Amino acid sequence: MTQIANLTAVELLAHYRDKTLSPVEVTEDTLLRIERYNPTVNAYCHVDPEGALHAARASEQRWLKGEPCGALDGVPSSIKDLTPTIGMPTRKGSRTTSADGPWEVDAPFSAFMRKAGAVLLGKTTTPEFGWKGVTDNPLYGITRNPWDTRMTAGGSSGGAGAAAALNLGVLHQGSDAGGSIRIPCAFTGTFGLKPTFGYVPQWPASSMTILSHLGPMTRTVEDSVLMLQTIAQPDSRDGLIGAPRTTPWLQAGADLKGLRVAYSPNFGYVKVDPQVARVVAQAVEGLRQLGAHVEQIDPGFSDPLEVFNTLWFAGAAQLARPLAGAQRELLDPGLLRIARLGEQLTLSDYSAALQARAALVARMAAFHEHYDVLVSPMMPITAFEAGHNVPPGSGLGEWMEWTPFSYPFNLTQQPAASVPCGLAANGLPVGLHVVGARFADEQVLRVCQVYAKAFPTDHLQTPKTPT
Repeated sequence: MTQIANLTAVELLAHYRDKTLSPVEVTEDTLLRIERYNPTVNAYCHVDPEGALHAARASEQRWLKGEPCGALDGVPSSIKDLTPTIGMPTRKGSRTTSADGPWEVDAPFSAFMRKAGAVLLGKTTTPEFGWKGVTDNPLYGITRNPWDTRMTAGGSSGGAGAAAALNLGVLHQGSDAGGSIRIPCAFTGTFGLKPTFGYVPQWPASSMTILSHLGPMTRTVEDSVLMLQTIAQPDSRDGLIGAPRTTPWLQAGADLKGLRVAYSPNFGYVKVDPQVARVVAQAVEGLRQLGAHVEQIDPGFSDPLEVFNTLWFAGAAQLARPLAGAQRELLDPGLLRIARLGEQLTLSDYSAALQARAALVARMAAFHEHYDVLVSPMMPITAFEAGHNVPPGSGLGEWMEWTPFSYPFNLTQQPAASVPCGLAANGLPVGLHVVGARFADEQVLRVCQVYAKAFPTDHLQTPKTPT
């Protein structure tokens, strides 16, 4: 039989139904692998073996009776350290948070996963308050890329990306306010979706408000769809929640014949590493072979970095505002720097950014009248050395400057995914970015699923630790 370490959530559930594996066996195996590999990659900042095994034993009894409590019963899963979870510390990677709790409230995401029977293994590492596109923080240290432990796993859901790459649990929560699901998925060779804003509830509200999406990070598209069916439901505590979906996240048997695909290698303004460009161009040729009608065209907007930064810096200022002087000095220096920039913004600055955001939304709505999906490189580069906010020697100032394909679609709130499409010449993963019109999440998932089945990529068994 296939090793437990290779199994997907869909496969695990089939084994549970057939009684060829039990949730206890699977959880024990997963915890052993976390114990072995987590010291190398720092995917988890908190692991709860006792709680996980207790949940697994209860799940085992339900499966023995043929009475699973939900769609994820017995599936090992993780929650990001930004999300309140009963019985687990939520430190948000910050020395300014309390180590004492109490941890007595589930956010909607945690509650939905728990109710569906997921075995919650622990909390995955994030940069402090999720503020940047790499994962290191003053409290828990650096998260490393399993493909090359000298490199970053990306962020801010870098812990979830590293865990998914090694199958240290099969379902992982990500959050994405500027690329924080898609960046680590591209860097770690995993799949992740930023759903249309409002489908997955957030409470407490993110400081980045209308930029922030919650979504799944997994090894396969099918596992993410399974997870979405659990987490994308209303919760009255979220004041920004949208209308619930009334259609399936992904219908069976779909293909790409006739799909209108816009391919933009660089959006007209991004410098892309040639080795990344080659891998993505091959992936786009694969879409053509699968029947899609592909046209090379840019989406037609200029870089909205200034608009994004206005909203991002304002959110950072909101994060730092409650902190007293001594506590502020405990923050990651980079977070404190952009918080101070945010404090200098005026109401007029913020209003102008919102107007520019609205114009970008309208621009992309018009674009998608002609194209079902937009595809591009997810990242213009592969993973770089861990412990740095920007690639060493690049001359860049802030993290947003090296992820230009991601943040435009936080501004527009469109569904966007990173699907692995191969390895660059340096042996590191490359992601294909697939973006759909708002509420067209199924189109994005359809492209990713059909592509991934036709052109599967390899997964890691152990971290690669070059000497």
